[in-house]
Amino acid sequence: MGIQHNPVATEHELGEIRALVERQSGILFEGSRERLLATRVGEHLGAKKMAHGSELLRAILASNVEYEELLERLLTQETSFFRYPDVFHALQNHVLPELHLRKLWTSPRALRVWSAGCATGEEPYSIAMTMVETLESPDAWVLSVLATDISRAALQQAERGVYSARQLAGLPAARLENHFTPVGGQYLIRPRIRNLVSFAPFNLVDQVYPGRFDCIFCMNVLIYFSEPQRTAIIERLQDYLEPGGFLFLGHAETLSGAKVNLRTIVHRDARVYQKPERALATDAGAGTHAGRSAR
Repeated sequence: MGIQHNPVATEHELGEIRALVERQSGILFEGSRERLLATRVGEHLGAKKMAHGSELLRAILASNVEYEELLERLLTQETSFFRYPDVFHALQNHVLPELHLRKLWTSPRALRVWSAGCATGEEPYSIAMTMVETLESPDAWVLSVLATDISRAALQQAERGVYSARQLAGLPAARLENHFTPVGGQYLIRPRIRNLVSFAPFNLVDQVYPGRFDCIFCMNVLIYFSEPQRTAIIERLQDYLEPGGFLFLGHAETLSGAKVNLRTIVHRDARVYQKPERALATDAGAGTHAGRSAR
């Protein structure tokens, strides 16, 4: 019996697959991400028992199901609860207290947050936990977290709200006890948190976004798009922020090139961008404004 080799796609086949994915989703695999594309396509060929990239190309051109299965594999990424502690420290100690003061006398007293690129749900559930733990009398608020992702498989897993002990290893015992129920060796998000979060498929390259928000998390998502697309997405995110609202981006993502008027707040190792409560009388699209530090 001869040695079996893992199936691989030729450079031409990878180029065709890359172009198709970009055309369909707007997501790029270029530069350092080309190797990831080749690796994931090879894994997918093996899982599908396909010998050549041409077989995969025919399959994804003929079936949306086949295309989405490949996209799921290409976009799979590591995530965790409260993945960036300084970001959630900023949310708890700066963003939510400011929003609380601003909305204290509004009726209804509502707070709407968007987790864009929510993966398997750890981020939006972490946001919901932080809101419940931080806001005074949270039951007096209308709280909602919209969680969106391009991956339907990730959304299905997130909606189940079931996580392994390994996935929750970093959580303090009190948080684990307050927000999760042990079920058959795993942990289920308790209804109080689960009911605050709604999930929906969405691609950030779409032109119309799902409403206005007090706070938007779009962390480590923009890296998948071209520079013009990143710029357009950031400008749309600003448009869909409520006046005085806050935007969280990933550590490697900046406002560079975008025509926005967002103040930068530095909180420990996190940067938060805030939309002014009132439009400036001067040119609002003149660029970003460096702002204050919050320690």
